[in-house]
Amino acid sequence: MSSALETLRPDFGGDIIEPGGAEYESASRSVLASGSPAYVLRPRSVGDVQAGVRFAADAGLLLSVRGGGHGFPGFGTNDGGVVIDLSKLATVEVVDKERHLVRIGGGATWGQVATALAPHNLAISSGDTKSVGVGGLTLTGGIGWKVRKYGLALDNVVAVEVVTANGEVVHATEEENPELFWAIRGGGGNFGIVTAFDFAAHPTTDVFYGKVTFPAAELATVLQGWADYLRTAPEELTSIADFANPFAGGREAPIEIHVTYDGDDLELAAKAIDPIRRLGTVLEDDVALKPYADTLVDGMTPPPGIQLVTRSAFVDKDSVPEVLRILAEVGASERPPIIAVRSVGGAVSRVPDDATAYVHRQAELMFVTSIIGPKPAIDAAQPVLDAIWGSLAPHVNGAYANFLTADTAEDVAAVYPAETYQRLAAVKRQYDPANLFAGNHNVRPQ
Repeated sequence: MSSALETLRPDFGGDIIEPGGAEYESASRSVLASGSPAYVLRPRSVGDVQAGVRFAADAGLLLSVRGGGHGFPGFGTNDGGVVIDLSKLATVEVVDKERHLVRIGGGATWGQVATALAPHNLAISSGDTKSVGVGGLTLTGGIGWKVRKYGLALDNVVAVEVVTANGEVVHATEEENPELFWAIRGGGGNFGIVTAFDFAAHPTTDVFYGKVTFPAAELATVLQGWADYLRTAPEELTSIADFANPFAGGREAPIEIHVTYDGDDLELAAKAIDPIRRLGTVLEDDVALKPYADTLVDGMTPPPGIQLVTRSAFVDKDSVPEVLRILAEVGASERPPIIAVRSVGGAVSRVPDDATAYVHRQAELMFVTSIIGPKPAIDAAQPVLDAIWGSLAPHVNGAYANFLTADTAEDVAAVYPAETYQRLAAVKRQYDPANLFAGNHNVRPQ
């Protein structure tokens, strides 16, 4: 045991993994990034998290916090510092059956949550990937298959338990430490480690889920018709348009309209989904009734040496036609990036803009471009991608932190507009004045 650890071990009952240890190779990396931390700590209790935070702060070591480890910038690992891996804090408990309150450990994944809640016929509006962590997704948004009906994942949080930079445990709700509660919902991991979330779940049924596929040649008309329809579609319907997938033909790849109708009534589901089916020439339609937990897909872990670069932005109503026109042209070009467009609106837009630190409430769409490959291929594709975003820039706004590889000052400004940033910085100054929690789209104490 190193001398630095002698101060930690008496207070830490979890696993300590160091270079050379049997688990170090896997423990040192997150899903999308490699690292070489000096210590990986796997706490088994809130007390262990407190001890780990104090250890990192006292030793002056860089600190990374890992929930599911899916963050595109690789925030879940580092070189030479401490990683606090929350995977052992993954309990999912229904604490109030009448109010459908669910307490979830900060290291749980959404697959674990969906599986645990299914016997209770409950669900939480979340993301769409089983292995994504509850914490990382929730702290910056949460756009999934129930978003138009039940809002973002963070909109369903009613309380949090946070270990702050001084190692203290703080509880936050609308009534208790309300400014921290505001900041936690959208401000990412800037203010501490959330060791438990209390969510308001909702009763759920099976849902109609699948995709309707159209020819690439009909991309422009299908895409615009899809967006026009989603503007007035029932809020039970949430949808994503995927196209230009290089693994399915790139510019020749079909356009896939993925849908989830949140309900098990066949007639109502057909009424909601049929307008999409009428948008063009249907090549495939595999929409079927499934348990909600089965809508969550397995996450992708790129092979060693393969990078994934992703960028996102929001689109307000007036800009939708022009943005979709540009995206359709890009999708039909030589070697386009992967493009996904997500419908939002609905319940998301009814939350006041200043109610949480997630402020992109009035957007109709959120879209993502991604490129994947070895570093030389990524570098070669970057100028083309920059040109695409240059043409989009006048028509889009903001960025969704959960789909954003870069973490420059410009990216942080896109996630947090100036007024929001200033309010977040004041909270940061109170709870993390030394910026211990800098492994995120960082808000600096001011």
